[in-house]
Amino acid sequence: MKKILLLLLFASTIAMAQRGEKLKAYKTAFITEALDLTASEAEKFWPIYNVHEDKMMALRKSERKEIFETVRHNLESLSEEEANKLIDRMVDLKSKEFTYEKELIQNLKGILPAKKIIRLKKAEEEFKHMLLDKFRNRKGRHP
Repeated sequence: MKKILLLLLFASTIAMAQRGEKLKAYKTAFITEALDLTASEAEKFWPIYNVHEDKMMALRKSERKEIFETVRHNLESLSEEEANKLIDRMVDLKSKEFTYEKELIQNLKGILPAKKIIRLKKAEEEFKHMLLDKFRNRKGRHP
């Protein structure tokens, strides 16, 4: 029985990783097309952007783990002091997020024209909305 559970866990982990890689590839294609990157721009852009995305993902994981889990399971039992600490942590994470965004823009300024940097922000939002729409449509079809 344990072997079956381990096999199922392993298989689900692989499936999730594959979905993550598919999503990343789709986002890469979406952004490349939206920005109309030249080969030279893409060669310089993607390493910088990927580092930024890794930092943001780590930050989101931290936020989910530290904040949302506490709010989801312990909100009613939080003391005022614990709630204030949680708020401070939320503000700290948002501040880091903003710092990472500023770093990305500064790092891209020498590589891309300003208009393409603005298009990047727009493309990221469009991609996010497109994913949300797909999720909503998929969720609506399966009660």
